[in-house]
Amino acid sequence: MPPSPFSRSHPAARGLKRSLGLLLVPVLVLGGGGLATSVSAFAKADDPAAIRIAPNLESFTLENGLQVVVIPDRRAPVATHMIWYKVGSADEPEGQSGVAHFLEHLMFKGTTDHPDGAFSKMVAERGGQENAFTSTDYTAYYQRVAKEHLPLMMKLEADRMENLVLSEEVVAPERDVVLEERRMRVDSEPGSRLREALNAITFVNHPYGSPVIGWQSEIEALNTDAALAFYDRFYTPNNAVVVVAGDVDVDEVRRIATETYGKVPRRAEPGARMRPAEPPLSGERRIAVRDPRVRQESLSQTWIVPSQSTGKGRTPEALDVLAYILGEGPSSRLHKALVLDQEAALGAGAYYQGSALDDGRFGVYASPRPGHTLAEMERLIAAEVAKLLETGVSEEEVAKAKNSMIAGAIYAQDSQSGLARLFGSALTTGLSIEDVQSWPAQVSAVTPEDVLEAARTYLTGIPVTGELRLETPSVNDAAQTAPANEKEKT
Repeated sequence: MPPSPFSRSHPAARGLKRSLGLLLVPVLVLGGGGLATSVSAFAKADDPAAIRIAPNLESFTLENGLQVVVIPDRRAPVATHMIWYKVGSADEPEGQSGVAHFLEHLMFKGTTDHPDGAFSKMVAERGGQENAFTSTDYTAYYQRVAKEHLPLMMKLEADRMENLVLSEEVVAPERDVVLEERRMRVDSEPGSRLREALNAITFVNHPYGSPVIGWQSEIEALNTDAALAFYDRFYTPNNAVVVVAGDVDVDEVRRIATETYGKVPRRAEPGARMRPAEPPLSGERRIAVRDPRVRQESLSQTWIVPSQSTGKGRTPEALDVLAYILGEGPSSRLHKALVLDQEAALGAGAYYQGSALDDGRFGVYASPRPGHTLAEMERLIAAEVAKLLETGVSEEEVAKAKNSMIAGAIYAQDSQSGLARLFGSALTTGLSIEDVQSWPAQVSAVTPEDVLEAARTYLTGIPVTGELRLETPSVNDAAQTAPANEKEKT
């Protein structure tokens, strides 16, 4: 199960589609084979290597170090305004897990000029939408408003970049809100508990092993001083990226940005984002989460692999194609083998989490049908991975994956907020604008040999395994404890 970052009201990635190894809005869904037909027509009509994402994008940097990205979209008089800070849960001081997410909440409490949640009230009064979210590598805030309100949004966001006011009277209640959020989203959700536990044993030294929302005991210790110290260190213009997408003029955005954000002084130099490395560990790492609320047992396995930022050559794109072939959709190898042919699983798939500043993850998962076991899921997944490692992938599989992925990226450009998220997440995780714009060409260059090399390099080690099980004895549990020769008969 792929991890999802926490947001102020919803996970940032909820309902989003994996593509470019980054966050994208859902791609266009066409029924009855329409996608294949559309992709085929697109592939014949255009050279994927010549396609660029948001070719009309422009970027500039203010004197205080703030980068501004502008993506014009004239279809509606609407603007999406986002500010991304290059800091997430993986940058937190030791012993203060959750402070990045906690500060995200506190940023809505107000400033001297706009106290008591005035920012949110002003957005709502103008019919706008707003939200915020925190991940391991970035924290982002955004508003979607009629374009005439863009100057106000930039003024308000610049104000709280510099003038946040906090006191224990507002901090203490918000800490309780975060603790309740953790109880609701993690402690009471078996799948979230497994995700948290699996992350912790996957990254035992790197801070990616800590939950974005934080460990309960450390959240309880967070206070005003901790929040303000984090704010003063990281919420400075030279550590931020503003993305504006919509019915806007680049010169006008430059003028507004200079008059608002440009007046905010640099008050810190965060420096390089140095994190502890994850050492190779020998032996098997496995964890099981049992809960009486489990509705469907599941198996998850992960390998640490290069991300879009840390990967060399075509490795990240090859891993993306590999995930598609192995586990994306009903025609993928895992779905066909476990769900259709063996009729042993209700669902099975794979994913590549490449949107990370440091190394990412490659994962597989499956949920057994009644009468089948988690041990059987593990055996069948291992068999499919072994088959791929031995025989490789076909030209047809790679071509289908590349066409679908590139088409998805093209369709995703239909959303201005999706493009804003795409470039914001990329620029805060070590990528450049060119990396994103040229992604279709990078994917187009992937060969079957690239995919096989990536698989043999990164999927031959022992995966980290997580199991979600019913707490009470069940038919599945009994089968799991049977002798190995009896498991094979299931």
